[in-house]
Amino acid sequence: MELKGQKQEGSEGREGAKGKMTLSLALVALISAFGSSFQYGYNVSVINSPAPYMQDFYNRTYLDRTGAPMDSSFRTLLWSLTVSMFPLGGFFGSLLVWPLVNNCGRKGTLLINNLFSIAAAILMGTSELAKTFEVIILSRVIMGIFAGLASNVVPMFLGEMSPKNLRGAVGVVPQLFITVGILVAQILGLSSILGNAEGWPVLLGLTGIPSLIQLLTLPFFPESPRYLLIQKGNEEQARRALQRLRGWEDMDDEIEEMSQEDRSEKEEGQFSVLSLCTFRGLRWQLISIIVMMMGQQLSGVNGVFYYADRIFESAGVASSSIQFVTVSTGAINVVMTLLAVFIVESLGRRMLLLAGFVLCSASCAVLTLALNLQATVSWMSYLSIACVIVYIIGHAIGPSPIPAVMITEMFLQSSRPAAFMVGGSVHWLSNFTVGLVFLYMEAGLGPYSFLIFCAICIATMLYIFFIVPETKNKTFMEINRIMAKRNKVEIQESKE
Repeated sequence: MELKGQKQEGSEGREGAKGKMTLSLALVALISAFGSSFQYGYNVSVINSPAPYMQDFYNRTYLDRTGAPMDSSFRTLLWSLTVSMFPLGGFFGSLLVWPLVNNCGRKGTLLINNLFSIAAAILMGTSELAKTFEVIILSRVIMGIFAGLASNVVPMFLGEMSPKNLRGAVGVVPQLFITVGILVAQILGLSSILGNAEGWPVLLGLTGIPSLIQLLTLPFFPESPRYLLIQKGNEEQARRALQRLRGWEDMDDEIEEMSQEDRSEKEEGQFSVLSLCTFRGLRWQLISIIVMMMGQQLSGVNGVFYYADRIFESAGVASSSIQFVTVSTGAINVVMTLLAVFIVESLGRRMLLLAGFVLCSASCAVLTLALNLQATVSWMSYLSIACVIVYIIGHAIGPSPIPAVMITEMFLQSSRPAAFMVGGSVHWLSNFTVGLVFLYMEAGLGPYSFLIFCAICIATMLYIFFIVPETKNKTFMEINRIMAKRNKVEIQESKE
């Protein structure tokens, strides 16, 4: 789409400059992803290694208070709460996305959000000294609220700041930092480092440091230019923000594209979640993000990570070495997500999503077979390990990073906060559901649980194949026109 005839002259040079990764854009991506997304990953994984020591602390504290040891079923209940309060908090955090990003801006919301993380880190770090386990459970809720906001606001913030030819690559950076957070928690959680009786409060408390760094550095970077222009109506500030992010003076083309989006949306105003759900012009976009977010979480990624330790053990890996093997799976996850950053702009979003779900469904199907035959065929345990690795690779290149990028791209400024709120709520509810149901599924179905995950992967893949368009290198308005045809609605074009 060419915006204005007279601007075409010399636009190629300008396009080249606009599309470069500038120092400002790189730094704002790194600071917001490290300060927010990293901690989401860190807190997903951090309580796995020190679990026995933490449960022992729960028991000792209860004994000191009551003089009687804790009942094992009560301890199981407390531990289940410790684990499941994080995704539940994530759901509550997602519900805050729409009001906060519309009233405080994207950058403002990230800065406010750090207060949740720092408070939770202080509470968790001092819980042993204070001899209270209730505070850990409360902190997991607070940390979940932080993660729920972070997992939605960072992709929105970075997606709105990036030029169209880098939007996918920059959009995958938050997911890359989530995987780095998981890996760092696995490494620090080794029993020789902090995953021990003395070290676990420090391990839990470290999560506040990235927030502190973000709180001190992010104010020096610009707010989202689209928020400044479209929602605040401040063209001058938006222009200055763009100039800093692009390293280029002439921002007329991009300002014009945003203004065009603004004019085409004027009639609708800001969407609430209710109006988004009932608006025909965004019907397929909404269904698509719900399907992708459910597919991402219900595809069994948590189940595979949960099963991984036992699969390695059955393949003859010594129990003392399993934590190192777990770290290596975390490293594979990081490397493959890093690869996605580099290939998302050349291969496109659809290709990575489809390839990822194909790998996940195939490895779930083969894993079911391998786990069933493990007792009778000696080499099946190695096939199980291969399936786990292939699954992690598949999930890391597509289903993990791409859905958040697609929410940014498939919605315009007025509907994007509500869309992230819906997508985030679905993400966290699905995550919570898998955590709740998987143990029962595994007890009832055993290895056949993975056939359910396989079916979900195939269903999501088919939906993406038939419905979801490629959004690579397109402006938000161009993507909106593609989806308008699918929704069978007319777009109000502004009169130039």
